[in-house]
Amino acid sequence: MSLANLATYGMSAERGFLCEFDADKVELRGALAEVSGVAMRLPEILPTGAVRAVLEALPVLHPESIAALNEAQARVMMVHYSFLVQSYIWGAHEPVSFLPASLAVPIVALADRLGQQPLLQYSGYVLDNWAMLDPAKGVSLDNITMIQKFAGGMDEAWFVLVHVAIEAAAGEALALFGPLIAAAESGDAETARSHLERIVTTWTGIHAIFGRMPEQCDPYVYFQRVRPYIHGWKDNPALGDGVVYQGIARFGGMPQAFRGQTGSQSSIVPSMDALLGVGHAADPLRAYLDELHIYRPPAHRRFIDDVRAQSRLRAFVAREGHRGLTEAYNGAVQAVADFRTLHLEYAASYIHKQGRGSAGNDTDIGTGGTPFMRYLKKHRDETSANLLHV
Repeated sequence: MSLANLATYGMSAERGFLCEFDADKVELRGALAEVSGVAMRLPEILPTGAVRAVLEALPVLHPESIAALNEAQARVMMVHYSFLVQSYIWGAHEPVSFLPASLAVPIVALADRLGQQPLLQYSGYVLDNWAMLDPAKGVSLDNITMIQKFAGGMDEAWFVLVHVAIEAAAGEALALFGPLIAAAESGDAETARSHLERIVTTWTGIHAIFGRMPEQCDPYVYFQRVRPYIHGWKDNPALGDGVVYQGIARFGGMPQAFRGQTGSQSSIVPSMDALLGVGHAADPLRAYLDELHIYRPPAHRRFIDDVRAQSRLRAFVAREGHRGLTEAYNGAVQAVADFRTLHLEYAASYIHKQGRGSAGNDTDIGTGGTPFMRYLKKHRDETSANLLHV
């Protein structure tokens, strides 16, 4: 595929990896609408403690009905069901390690349809879970809302919406990948330098958006009221070997272990790594990074894979010995390293420094099931190590 044509990957310069459709405008009828209605009431249902009884009573959507959905409907229903699934596991005082057929059957069918995994992923939490107040104004923090919520409230919404705004802002940089790789292939150092400088400018904006996280998302509230719902089942001591998906014959009644929603499932930084030729040492944390790839939408995986296969940018910059080009390349590498540094700082303040949480909400284990402080620091340091000598 041509990297210059972002639409072939379900992307755009205006929205980046965010959904191309307007999720709040997708029409749902019948049982779909009933399930959607219950999901949207989670902020009202969760405080009662009766969430599991409510969700067990949902109508079972059969795989055949899910197969008849269009792409937008399937992705919107995946958002709703993934929130319902997380609420069933984590929404009461103690977690449970099974899902009833009313949830297991439809979410497995949706995951199969979309080529992803049957639980909450970054795509359902962020990419397909937003709406604009005024469609004429575009995607920005002062014009977006979070559609599906767990507990609700400013902190939960702001946490997600900052990520939505970052994804949209990244679109301008992603749109330059194809032309930049082409410039490197043709030996056009000046054009390559210009594209890299524009990418760095975009990343300055991304960093500014990320820096606004503390404005309306408090670390304590995040840890106690937002984070508990987004954990997965793999490497989480509270769930043992994982979760049993009742009614799914191919799982044979055995627990399934899937990783939880994490910002590391975003495709932005891996795309930059692929473009810049940034490598990470082969070790257990690198294996985790590679494993996260299957949690991304298939089209986004293809984009990352195609960028990695086509980009010879690092070798071109090193070979040219062009000072301005090298400085622009290093600026892009440093921008990603700075982003990873801020992510590490947030992980420390929003998670690592917090007191003991609820069952499964560990201060040392990330929502994806890793020792996140070591993981984030390692990849930040490896990014910085890829700076070229001017």
